[in-house]
Amino acid sequence: MSALNKAKGFKKSRSGTYLSMAATAFGAVGAAKQIKKARAENDTLRLVDAVVTAAGIVTGLAILYRELKRLGDDDVLLG
Repeated sequence: MSALNKAKGFKKSRSGTYLSMAATAFGAVGAAKQIKKARAENDTLRLVDAVVTAAGIVTGLAILYRELKRLGDDDVLLG
């Protein structure tokens, strides 16, 4: 398998999925800060926005976790 094909398959590998999960979880930090700020300022609209963002992050992590379970032994990079 060429290096280019491995790079294309990285997103569908265990390592790529873990990296995607880490990046998605990192977004949770921003959402938590947004929630804290919205509560401090008593801004309902920002709070709703932050909660919707957090729900998207949770959903994204669940999808990535499911993909990780599906990969099993069929890891693209292991070939």
